Amino acid sequence: MTPEEFRTAGHALIDWIADHRARVPDLPVAAQVRPGEVRAALPAHPPTAPEAFDEVLADLEAVVVPGVTQTQHPGFYGWFPSNAGLASVLGDLASGGLGALGITWQSAPALTELEQVLTDWLRELCGLSPHWRGAIQDTASTGCLVALLAARERAGDGCEHRGGLQALQAPLVVYTSPEAHSSVAKGALLAGFGADNLRQVAVDPATYAMDTQDLRHAMAEDAAAGRVPAAVVATVGTTATTAMDPVRAVVEVAREHGAWVHVDAAMAGSAMLLPEMRHLFDGVDSADSLAWNPHKWMGTVLDTSLLYVRDVDHLVSVMSTTPSYLQAATDEQVVQYKDWGIPLGRRFRALKLWFQLRLDGVESVRHRLRRDLANARWLAAQVEAEPGWRVLAPVTLQTVCIRHEPEGLTGDALDAHTLAWVDAVNATGRAFLGASRLEGRWMVRVSIGAEATERGHVEQLWQLLRETASGSSGSERPGQGLGVDHGEAGDRAGEDDVETP
Repeated sequence: MTPEEFRTAGHALIDWIADHRARVPDLPVAAQVRPGEVRAALPAHPPTAPEAFDEVLADLEAVVVPGVTQTQHPGFYGWFPSNAGLASVLGDLASGGLGALGITWQSAPALTELEQVLTDWLRELCGLSPHWRGAIQDTASTGCLVALLAARERAGDGCEHRGGLQALQAPLVVYTSPEAHSSVAKGALLAGFGADNLRQVAVDPATYAMDTQDLRHAMAEDAAAGRVPAAVVATVGTTATTAMDPVRAVVEVAREHGAWVHVDAAMAGSAMLLPEMRHLFDGVDSADSLAWNPHKWMGTVLDTSLLYVRDVDHLVSVMSTTPSYLQAATDEQVVQYKDWGIPLGRRFRALKLWFQLRLDGVESVRHRLRRDLANARWLAAQVEAEPGWRVLAPVTLQTVCIRHEPEGLTGDALDAHTLAWVDAVNATGRAFLGASRLEGRWMVRVSIGAEATERGHVEQLWQLLRETASGSSGSERPGQGLGVDHGEAGDRAGEDDVETP
């Protein structure tokens, strides 16, 4: 494709994207396909000759769009907000258009230095201490793995440069809560800690936040048994209920054992942009690492996840490899992001943040976040006032956990009823919700935060919920609705995840 051919096709694609976004509210929210349907609609073998761009656009419309759950729809309340603001989309297009090779500073100085500027901007906007230094990862799942690798090497005294974990005399232990995201357990396994050395700390039965007294007991018990407490992963904004672990108290307990503290704020981190919400993040500045995703509630396009650390020298010592072909005279003067994470190459992700902040401005983002918080509180008040309905967890941010509990319906019958009515809501195409387990029973999460969702949409949702739940007998087979996965809500949609906290 020549630049002129690209110009023509690009104009057509931009027009298509603009038209698509304009009509998203008229589309069904959930994907409208069955397993294998998209694949069956595509050729079994690749084309041998060029095809017309119009044909590609036609297939994008006819084959791809029905197979996508419309996370930009005002009726999307599933998993977590997965906004892709159009200003950020332009930055993503610029990133691909430049085609920068992000392996070292030398390969793309602007990529490295703009990323430094943007991570500093976001740190400042979130009210975080200047001692943090950041890098853009693909997801918070990767950020958690990188943090656990750093924790492993601190607790293991740089064991990777000797015999690895196999050479240690005592096992290293990681602590988190059962409300933490599934990526924490995955990261602990991939980092080599082993399932036997992953502890799930009890949570407060009212708030679902980590119980620091149980954490203290678990760490002391492991230390007394000759094991080494290596890391604690605290979650601010858990996936199921947006519970906020008490980070300051967690850090105090962890420091007694020299354990690394990683804070997973994947979805909730956007709330740090609001000065009035920063009390929820008390103690974060004293942790060792922090991850949060602008590609969730803030509205930057996937994959844009921030990982901040306090001890960059330690991180680089863990992650750095420098083959001769990548060495340059400037190495001692610049940041080499290849040594701040797992991949060698990286995309020019900072452009997505740069375009969004410059074209939209941070105040427009703050206004939208405050709108979503108010809408969540409004919905919670309606649910609490309605007989037969219950709010199951504190509404800390923008997620409301609810259950319809008809008189006399309990146990497995209540679970069947819950899954049936959430399936029925999703099958209407007017809204998309997620179900999750809380204390062993199914509930429904209403995650408010799509860029297009206004109060009127939330009012319509509440009416739809009441109508649908009251008409559900609980006899329907769970999972029969379109696009519904009744796995744990801990999988972040669109990350590894569609990953979040």
